[in-house]
Amino acid sequence: MNDFCGHCGEPVEARDHTVCDVQLVMEPPRFCTSCRRRMKVQVTPRGWSAECVEHGVLTS
Repeated sequence: MNDFCGHCGEPVEARDHTVCDVQLVMEPPRFCTSCRRRMKVQVTPRGWSAECVEHGVLTS
């Protein structure tokens, strides 16, 4: 379940995240949607990966 926005890190219920959703189409998430931790993000010509120390790796 996504409790937090992957772009701004704010709680999903806190406000409208339409702008954040548009940004996430073009760039990787910066925050873990489960725990709100800032993730280690690596962008390559073939895609991206984002790693949360608690929840593991997401990839494009």
